[in-house]
Amino acid sequence: MAGAPRIPGRHLALALCVGAGRALSEEWRASGLHRWATSRPRPDGFGVAPRDFRPPDVEAGRAVLAGAFVLAGQTLATGVRGDPWDRPSPSRAFAEALHRFDWLPGLIAAGPEGAGEGLRLVLEWRRRFGRWNGFAWAPEVMARRVYNLACAGPALAARASEAEVSQLAADLARQARDLLGAGDVADAAERAACAAVAGAALRGVGGRRLLDRALAKLGRALGQTVDAEGGHATRRPDLALELLFDLQTLDEAMVQRGMAAPDAVQRAIDRLAGAVRFFTLDDGRLAAFQGGQPLSAPYVAAARAQDEAADRPTAASLGGYQRLDARHIQVAADVAAPPAGAWSRSAGVAPLALSVLVHGRRLIDATAGRGLGAAATVEAGELPARVLAGAPGSVLGPRLVDAEVVVDVQRHEAPGALWLDLAHHGWMARYGTMHQRRLYLDTLAGELRGEDRLTPTARAQGPDGRHFIPYALRFPLHAGVRALVSQDRRSVLLRLEGEADGWILRNDALDIALEPRAGGGAQLVLRGQRRADSGARVRWKLAPARQLPAEAGS
Repeated sequence: MAGAPRIPGRHLALALCVGAGRALSEEWRASGLHRWATSRPRPDGFGVAPRDFRPPDVEAGRAVLAGAFVLAGQTLATGVRGDPWDRPSPSRAFAEALHRFDWLPGLIAAGPEGAGEGLRLVLEWRRRFGRWNGFAWAPEVMARRVYNLACAGPALAARASEAEVSQLAADLARQARDLLGAGDVADAAERAACAAVAGAALRGVGGRRLLDRALAKLGRALGQTVDAEGGHATRRPDLALELLFDLQTLDEAMVQRGMAAPDAVQRAIDRLAGAVRFFTLDDGRLAAFQGGQPLSAPYVAAARAQDEAADRPTAASLGGYQRLDARHIQVAADVAAPPAGAWSRSAGVAPLALSVLVHGRRLIDATAGRGLGAAATVEAGELPARVLAGAPGSVLGPRLVDAEVVVDVQRHEAPGALWLDLAHHGWMARYGTMHQRRLYLDTLAGELRGEDRLTPTARAQGPDGRHFIPYALRFPLHAGVRALVSQDRRSVLLRLEGEADGWILRNDALDIALEPRAGGGAQLVLRGQRRADSGARVRWKLAPARQLPAEAGS
């Protein structure tokens, strides 16, 4: 289906406008006048101690005490009481985590010695970067630093002199005020929530005014970020969880101050909690779609422990996703178009992709990339979408553009069965083809049956309609899943690590192969040829292996 006419150069024009505005903003934020304006009124030290409900990484804190920072999967050895600020970081991701103070919660959890080392590191950071630094004061970095400092502030203050406490509180207030004027819509709710937590933590008129201003901005930002069902505008389950954590901390800090969080915050907490319930799969981790991460089960459980409505039934659909649940098998499917604009910086175009768990363990994964090549769906050509690159991408970020994908969804329920009839029209304009997918879950037998059709339209039935076009149906396998393809190439035995039994994936495709998947691991790929004027159909079934097929081979 065709969307609105595309204006040539529109992304470059937008990038020029955004880039110019950003340059002016950074010049203003680096100025002495702005520093003066954001330094007043000064708070009267720390009052309450906001509680971060995220589980702290105590081992990471102990590693810092031993002289090593372990962040973003990498390690920087500084030696005991070393200085991480005077040496290069091993990667940009490491540097961002370092300046976000991601190490601070673990240090505080390590006890009084950790709090003392945290105070020393924060004061060293202040000496080097406290006035202004384009990287360290970037909104996406500063938001987490403000949050971590607000939660750790009272513990640091207990080890600090009176003058140091005054400096810490003033620095926190200044950074939080600056945070409210920087950034874009995609992180506005996070920035406002972090600034509000800082305002709740600080005493005096400086803290009260900061809190009032942050709450006003937060209410508006939540309306753009959290939909009525609780889905995050990025369509990422993990970002819904992270925002829930921030709002839970804010709500608890305001209770400590004898205040009630605004209705907009309370509504967002209730909605996000419902979304987290929906996205938590049988292994206790999140569904991982649209560039999100599944996160660990204890991490997810920490947010759900605050959910007062945890006993409510889980919804069957939410935010463009569907779930099919049976006793031994669970399916999650992405059944909506990807997000647009600034919300799409990590999004992927993989319509009708699915994730499958068996016996509470992941068997077939959701997409690990941003396209069809690693997703559990059909690839029959290029979809009309791309990741913004070049000069526009450097300013606007690697957002998706031209992702004109329309998805149709019908859900059906009957005794002993649940099924979805799905279709997407992403190939319609370019190839005159529609992908239709039926997912049928037999809840009594514990079997998942699928049928994927590539259906041509009249546009494809021209004079060259009899030519053949290749397609591929992919099933990315979770790490540790072993696959044995039968000799007749009509079935595959899938076995989870540590389990004697397995699952059989049967199919009627022309060919099946086990291939590497993007980002590591393996994927099953069912290949065939579709005729432009008549399309193609692949049927498949995933069922428990009641006995090993005699012809199975590697």
